Amino acid sequence: MTLCSGFASHDLYLHGYFSASIKLPSDYTAGVVVAFYLSNGDMYEKNHDEIDFEFLGHIRGKDWKVQTNIYGNGSTNIGREERYNLWFDPSEDFHQYSILWTDSKIIFYVDDVPIREIKRTKSMGGDFPSKAMTLYSTIWDASNWATNGGKYKVNYKYAPYVAEFSDFVLHGCAVDPIDHVTNCDSVQSSETVPSDVTQLERIKMENFRLKHMTYSYCYDKIRYKVPLPECVIDLREAERLRKFDPVTFGNGHHRRGKRHHIKEEAASF
Repeated sequence: MTLCSGFASHDLYLHGYFSASIKLPSDYTAGVVVAFYLSNGDMYEKNHDEIDFEFLGHIRGKDWKVQTNIYGNGSTNIGREERYNLWFDPSEDFHQYSILWTDSKIIFYVDDVPIREIKRTKSMGGDFPSKAMTLYSTIWDASNWATNGGKYKVNYKYAPYVAEFSDFVLHGCAVDPIDHVTNCDSVQSSETVPSDVTQLERIKMENFRLKHMTYSYCYDKIRYKVPLPECVIDLREAERLRKFDPVTFGNGHHRRGKRHHIKEEAASF
């Protein structure tokens, strides 16, 4: 039985804009993770970088959840996860998911709405992804952690699980995998490729986060007594998460309660 499937870009990239339209497998998909991400784990096993979208499986009647995360220089012991509920059913139609990666920031987008911005700080050091990476799309069995922390497992009677991908954009600096020389001569500015968050987009991002964010490492007082250096604390986000989960995001004295343009591809298993 095949427990994973996927594909990867031919080139390595150092910075750029990477996007794909994705349609997730439908029905009961607990434990099934669909990922769209940049990584160099094949080249740097002990100090790899990663920037990822991960869709965390679905249970009928519940919200669809997506997680974003970054690693730099093998900093896998420091989690920088954020999770959100999607406001649509991503199995009914294609939706665009995008990553903007520069030497100073990383921005995640859903349907052209920025949902997360990470600005590089000096104190982050090597934790900010800084080495050339390959773009990957995968689907795999993550029963041990993906859906409600591993409570719900993959049920193969609902297989095959098919994730569809189309409308790829790989707009970045290609890197020679042997000489590690970047070639940005062919990278031109484009009206369709963002370079920063506009004022209107920032308002949309704030609204999204206040409505749909269900977890952020920046507010997790169990994992981090002091927020990590790149965290920008928004008191409105802090209050929303504290109401959602007072143990994780509050003072720990309350129990959780009610307050709380490429040919289309497909990957399956």
